[in-house]
Amino acid sequence: MSDTDLDWISVGKTSDLPEGRVKTVTARTVSICLSHFDGQWAAMDNHCPHQGGPLGEGSIERGVEGQCWIRCPWHGWDFDPITGAPPGGHEDTGQTTYPVELREEEIFVGLEPAAPHERTVTDVMAETMVNWGVKTVFGMVGHSNLGLADAIRLQTEAGNMSFIGIRHEGAAAFAASAYGKLTNTPAACLTIAGPGATNLMTGLWDAKVDRAPVLALTGQVQTQVFGPGAFQDIDLHSAFQAVSRFSQPVLTTSDHAELVSLACKNALVERDVAHLIFPDDVQTISSDAPAAKPEGRMGRAVVKPGDEDVAAAVAMINAAKRPIFVIGHGAWEVRAPIIALAEALAAPVLTTFKGKGVIPDSHPNAAGVLGRSGTPIASWFMNEADLIISLGTSFSNHTGIERSKPIIQVDYERMQLGKFHPVALPVWSELGAFCAAMTPLAKRHADAPDQIAELAERWQIWRDEKTSRMAEETDKGVHSFAVFDALSRVAPLDAIIAVDVGNNTYSFGRYFETKGQRVLMSGYLGSIGFGFPAAMGAWAATRDLDAFKGRKVISISGDGGFGQYPMELTTAVKHDMDITHILLHNGELGKISKEQRAGEWPVWETGLHNPSFAAFAKICGAHGQKVVNSADVEEALVTALAVDGPALVEIMADPELI
Repeated sequence: MSDTDLDWISVGKTSDLPEGRVKTVTARTVSICLSHFDGQWAAMDNHCPHQGGPLGEGSIERGVEGQCWIRCPWHGWDFDPITGAPPGGHEDTGQTTYPVELREEEIFVGLEPAAPHERTVTDVMAETMVNWGVKTVFGMVGHSNLGLADAIRLQTEAGNMSFIGIRHEGAAAFAASAYGKLTNTPAACLTIAGPGATNLMTGLWDAKVDRAPVLALTGQVQTQVFGPGAFQDIDLHSAFQAVSRFSQPVLTTSDHAELVSLACKNALVERDVAHLIFPDDVQTISSDAPAAKPEGRMGRAVVKPGDEDVAAAVAMINAAKRPIFVIGHGAWEVRAPIIALAEALAAPVLTTFKGKGVIPDSHPNAAGVLGRSGTPIASWFMNEADLIISLGTSFSNHTGIERSKPIIQVDYERMQLGKFHPVALPVWSELGAFCAAMTPLAKRHADAPDQIAELAERWQIWRDEKTSRMAEETDKGVHSFAVFDALSRVAPLDAIIAVDVGNNTYSFGRYFETKGQRVLMSGYLGSIGFGFPAAMGAWAATRDLDAFKGRKVISISGDGGFGQYPMELTTAVKHDMDITHILLHNGELGKISKEQRAGEWPVWETGLHNPSFAAFAKICGAHGQKVVNSADVEEALVTALAVDGPALVEIMADPELI
């Protein structure tokens, strides 16, 4: 091919490479060893044929007769920079060379015109993921997932996917978990083999125990070196067996479209983690197979209560004078019919902590959160109730539903019914279908007290109590009530709020009053570090799905939680994520200090050495502001919420005032 038929691609300036040196450059996607010696310029394939060593990181050596050789930095193989041939002319070990031209001060390398992209098995699988509704991938590109990463790149360039490159794979898993909790659709997280894959574990367990669909995509070493202990070779199938509902390797003989369809279906139907293992050599195998689609693969999931259960539930509800509802996170999608039924019965609605926000605290029937992170309002109505209608709750110890009272428990998953102790009436049903059956038949008891008026009284008592707690504030830091009281006033009504784990979370549960905001948390796993990565997942959902577009994302953590993944703030800056992070800085793992005191242990090793997080935010390129007085909290929050991009408010908090 003549030089005029080549694509001439600039690879840098002549000043970039001194005489007697070599350098790695990239032309299009071709990695090239560029050399400059004896006034000459030369270019060859950058990969040593021995083990792929990068020749551009090697050196120019002189032979006994002054001959120049490029020496591989890994094992010392030599190549003539002009011809690419090794000493002695060994067959099949020479390097491909490329013509070089200097145009003024710029260096150009000539390549043959790029061949059309050859479709691969990972292209088939990425297209199938898109068809199943996977819109966002969080992860890190690395040496054992490059073929899959390129397939994802093509889908992002086509506008079918978004890729968010994170700083730690654990953050990718938490972000994907939060995305699944919020949307009930899976996001994916991408890693390399070995440590990249194992770093996903905590976030994937968070998704599993909170029933969030997630797709985990892990690279793997080449199939021919499975088992004997190759670099970064671990048994990923065994490692992921407990955390995933579905885990399969992608092999040359796999039905690739079907395999990814099964992974997506398991994630969606089982609301669990699905895992695919991609050996390095399989990722780039050519394939002309069509991508698969979900049509005809998913049935409607409607479970209606049996007639006998309907009759029994109606009889119990109509006989109760003080019925209450306790609803969990599982009730979010059918909150409207649940609230309508509660209104018809004039019954208080209590939520689990995971269910905070399912009914706004501003609603006349709302009684707030029940349990350790809750309010005395909910506790009072639990004590006074003569019937508990439990919808979408798990009866965790954290919530503390009183088992001695008559309970109607409704759940679409039969194993959840009476899981920890017998209930008066277990009902297998979708929550919406149960409400539809109850609404025309359930009636408020003629002698029922006015529980709605009681609710208003109890709320006033609690609000007065919360306000009075401000008198406890000293010069040791801001009272957490001041933080969440201000946030209750200024947070957008449709905001998505991701909360971390620790004393900040307990204070949020007690003091923040929801008005329609959506709350995300690490519910059953209770993992510190969840908050900010979860906000990243929520932000991605605001771009992907119409139901969440335009909504502000807020995250809350302590200094211990934010310290788990602080560099993800640079991820937020890189992608211009509209996230406002509220950081309660008390200089310690306050929840653990409290537990040590309560258990009559000495407080030990809970102190933290921290930077100024507001200054850190500014260094990262985000808005940062520090608050030391409760009087300045609201203004700082308003300013941060107005920022169209990442913002952090660091509030110096008293660890004892929660």
